[in-house]
Amino acid sequence: MNIAGQPAGPGTKAPGHDLVRGGLRFTAELSAWVGSAWALWPHSIPLALGAVVLLIGLPAVFTTPGDRPGGNGPVAVPGIVTILILVIQLVAATMAAWTLRPGWIAAAVTALCLLVPITDQPRWRALTRTAHG
Repeated sequence: MNIAGQPAGPGTKAPGHDLVRGGLRFTAELSAWVGSAWALWPHSIPLALGAVVLLIGLPAVFTTPGDRPGGNGPVAVPGIVTILILVIQLVAATMAAWTLRPGWIAAAVTALCLLVPITDQPRWRALTRTAHG
């Protein structure tokens, strides 16, 4: 079963996994991964590497059952944890953009990071309806 309570099977999509919403979310996540490492590298290489490991590793390890169309991570968590991990990534992307980029690019990344929670509302509603099992 996916998080919307529908049977999960071939061709079944989890809520919020359409191309536009997923693409916006992935672009923001990628911005967080690259930007955080780039912003922290001059100060501390281990910190930069640790940030990337956390930003990529947390959503890979801690997942809400049924949220991913391709399967689940090793540690099942309630939907709110999945949402909070995404919010951490959005904050990291925004902070890194304002640290590294010219104002217009940082503003564009900030707009993207503000747009993701708006476009992700169907997924977030489904995630918060899910009881941790």
